[in-house]
Amino acid sequence: MANAASKLTGDVLAGIALEAGALIMQIYDRGFEIGQKGDDSPVTEADQKAEALILKRLKEHAPALPVLAEESASEGKIPELGNLFACVDPLDGTREFINRRTDFTVNIAIIEDGIPMRGVVYAPALEMLYVAEGMTGAWRCEAEPGSAVPDEGARRPITIRKAPAQLAAVASRSHRTPETDAFLERFSVGELKSAGSSLKFCLVAAGEADIYPRMGRTMEWDTAAGHAVVQAAGGKVLTETGEHLNYNKAERGYDNPHFIVYGDVQPIF
Repeated sequence: MANAASKLTGDVLAGIALEAGALIMQIYDRGFEIGQKGDDSPVTEADQKAEALILKRLKEHAPALPVLAEESASEGKIPELGNLFACVDPLDGTREFINRRTDFTVNIAIIEDGIPMRGVVYAPALEMLYVAEGMTGAWRCEAEPGSAVPDEGARRPITIRKAPAQLAAVASRSHRTPETDAFLERFSVGELKSAGSSLKFCLVAAGEADIYPRMGRTMEWDTAAGHAVVQAAGGKVLTETGEHLNYNKAERGYDNPHFIVYGDVQPIF
C-alpha cells in the first residue's frame, strides 16, 4: 500500500483538488439546496458530489488506500484506517459557501503514522492553491478551477515568517469562542484576522499571520491538509498541553482536542 500511496504526490493531489474545485464552483454559480446532517451541520450537493469525485480519483491512483472522508463518515462509512490513509474534506467551510463568501476550500491529505505528510488546500473561489510536498517543502500559486496543475515557474515557496513584536493572530469567522480570546490575551497581539475553513492554517504557513488558536471542536478532515501545509512551511500544530496534534483518533470519534497553530512563536502551556 505504501508504494501505491507514493503515487499520490503533491501534484496528483493538487490535480484532484482543482477538478473538485471546478465542480464546486459550477454548483456555487447555479445555486443549490441546503440539507442537514445528523449532527445538524449543513450539507449541500457540492459537499456530496465533490467527495464522490475525490474518492473516485484517489481510488484510481491508490485502490487499496483507505480514506477518512467527511460525508462518508457522517453516514457511518469509516474503513479500517491503519498507519497510512487519506483524509478528505471535500468542502471545508460549508457555511461560508452557503453564505456566498469565498473562503471555502477543498482539503486532501495523506496521513502516515498519525502525521500529515502531504496535503493540498485549494480555495476555488479565490483561485489559490496551497501544497505540502512533504515535511519540509510547501508552495502556493494561483490556479483556476479545473485547470492543469501550474508548473514550477508559477509556484511560490511559502514559509513562516520571523515573529514581529506585535503578532498577527488569526481566528475562525464562524466558530470564535471566549476561550480563543482568553488564550490570545497571553500574547502580544497587534492584529486579529478572520478567515473561514483551513485558510487559517495557510495564513500562518505563508507568513501572513503568526498564531491561530482553535478552542472549539474540529474533526480530523477539517485540519489534516492545512496542518500538512503549515508543518511543511516550518510551523507547528500543538495541543494546549504541548503535544503534537495527531490523526486516526478512533477513540475520540476522529475529533480533535483544542489546538494552536504556531509560526515563529514560543508556545505557552
